[in-house]
Amino acid sequence: MTGAGGGFRHFLDLGDAGGDAIAAMINDAIDRKAARVGLPKGAPDADAPLAGRVLALVFEKNSTRTRVSFDIAMRQLGGTVLLLDSSSSQLGRGETIADTARVLSRMVDGIMLRTDDHAKIEEMARHATVPVINGLTDMSHPCQIVADLLTVIEHGKALPGLEVAWFGDGNNVLHSILEAAGLFKFNVRVATPVGYEPDPVFVALARERGARVTLTQDAQDAARGADVIVTDTWISMGQAHAEEKLSAMAPYQVNAALMALAKPDAVFLHCLPAHVGEEVSEEVFEGAQSVVFDEAENRTHAQKSVLLWAFGLLGD
Repeated sequence: MTGAGGGFRHFLDLGDAGGDAIAAMINDAIDRKAARVGLPKGAPDADAPLAGRVLALVFEKNSTRTRVSFDIAMRQLGGTVLLLDSSSSQLGRGETIADTARVLSRMVDGIMLRTDDHAKIEEMARHATVPVINGLTDMSHPCQIVADLLTVIEHGKALPGLEVAWFGDGNNVLHSILEAAGLFKFNVRVATPVGYEPDPVFVALARERGARVTLTQDAQDAARGADVIVTDTWISMGQAHAEEKLSAMAPYQVNAALMALAKPDAVFLHCLPAHVGEEVSEEVFEGAQSVVFDEAENRTHAQKSVLLWAFGLLGD
């Protein structure tokens, strides 16, 4: 999607960029990461492509990795950030998304929004005349998945034909994995309890684009022969009926027995924060197959390339 001012793109979901552009982001991230070896984290890249640009970081939901990674990403690209949250801005006092978008567009060069309802970020993009980037909504988490794909490739795995197994809640992270599966032609086995399946729209879209998506209630079947094992926190902030949900999710914990069913060189992903002892055992989380901290670090490298694409400086 290209914004009204031209020369920039909104990044609300992976499909906004498409497979070729995401591949370009990953390649750019690999190159920029390699070029930074030995540099202090706050030192700018040699080309400082976003020098003079300001990114507004708008948070309606709490964050550690998204906040830090976008801040450091902009510093390394030569730019700066402005931090806004609902407790310290008019967002918390009922100012409309449309008005916020129009005001920020006159003061900053780009907007990253982390919120709940996906309709909010769509409204922000409709009214903004600068690029808008999805830092997370209840429906999707595309920036996380660019980092995940980067991590998988770094660990020697090609995306086409990859077997990815997901365990637990059919949530926003899984939705973006399914979108990526359709774009890069890898397969996803989704092991969830009844009533917690992903949005069927994302399942259908992945299948239409050539991915094989298997929905099952059998965690062992999903794990068998997988290249990548993925899970996420079962209980999100403020979520109701936690005890009931934890009980339903218990058979889907990623533990050593489950990992043993995957391929010997399988890797374990988790977007963090993790509740060790719930969705993943300590043995797996701290084990040799866990690449969760590579994954967390790669949020910065991936977001740099997302930003360059959104500003029209990467890809066609």
